[in-house]
Amino acid sequence: MALLIWQDDLNTGIEVIDHQHQRIVEMINHLHSTHHGSERAVVGEVIDELVDYTLSHFAFEEALMEDAGYTFCHAHKRVHEIFSKRVGEYRMRFQAGEDVTDELKNMLSRWLFNHIRSDDKAYSEAVKRHLNQFAREHQQGGWLSRSLKRFFG
Repeated sequence: MALLIWQDDLNTGIEVIDHQHQRIVEMINHLHSTHHGSERAVVGEVIDELVDYTLSHFAFEEALMEDAGYTFCHAHKRVHEIFSKRVGEYRMRFQAGEDVTDELKNMLSRWLFNHIRSDDKAYSEAVKRHLNQFAREHQQGGWLSRSLKRFFG
């Protein structure tokens, strides 16, 4: 497997999400480079970090979708749950002594890019609208600030 290269069509337009996705790509590339010539314990640490970061990313992404009222939030969460279970199985196989690194890297790279291009792009407009509305409301100082200005000048 060659190193993954971030492509512009992977951008969702949500800066924080795009940075998290890019970090996951970096971690997959780190797993690739670590696998060749490193001790098994080091590879295990990279796998653990990659899996843990991805799960944290999912939680963050799901919270954004929920806050935005994204219609297909539940279905998207289900995709994350199925993926998390699958990755957990890879981690258990690795911990049991099996070398799953190449298989895991290939699965992660295919899944991640497909997931971003379809599932994540699908929620991006709803989340961007929500974030823009949130920013506008807080630019105006929020409810209390607006009310104080309205009543007391």
